[in-house]
Amino acid sequence: MRSIINLSTIIMTAANIADTEGLDAVTLTRTAEKLNIKKQSLYNHIKNLAHLKCELIIYANAQLRQHLIQAVIGKAREEAILGAAESYRNFAHDHPGQYQAIISLSWEFKDDEKFQASTHALMEILFKILSAYQLHEDYLTHAVRGLRSIMHGFISLENSGWFHQPIDKDESYRLLLQTFINGIKSIEKK
Repeated sequence: MRSIINLSTIIMTAANIADTEGLDAVTLTRTAEKLNIKKQSLYNHIKNLAHLKCELIIYANAQLRQHLIQAVIGKAREEAILGAAESYRNFAHDHPGQYQAIISLSWEFKDDEKFQASTHALMEILFKILSAYQLHEDYLTHAVRGLRSIMHGFISLENSGWFHQPIDKDESYRLLLQTFINGIKSIEKK
């Protein structure tokens, strides 16, 4: 019995391919093979490869957002930042293809309204976490940019194999985040 093919199953299949085989392996041909259908059948649900990749980013944004929400429930300020940062890093390690799609393909689809909404929803989590600190509006934006840069920068270097010292990487990440948190506390409105 053939499984039901719809946009959701196509996107989840593409996400699985990205995570297990790499983002470059996400093609219409490979997706159809994984679904055990003809490539032409995909066109009943998607326009082309660009449409599939845009939907993949939207899906990945939603998945990362859910991970972050689960990590920060019941937490505030420092605990929320540390929880979100750990969850963000875990997502990047557990879903490398989806994470790469979010980071490397997003600008290709910056004018797509669904993409914009998914990105806004994802970033809203970081703004909510950091809004617990009494920061001027511009500083809140700087803080969100800074936190995201710290998380992504560390993950990128880690995934590229740059951390060769026998010192614990988890501790390095926590220290970096603690330094960020101390900096945020120092610029809170008095």
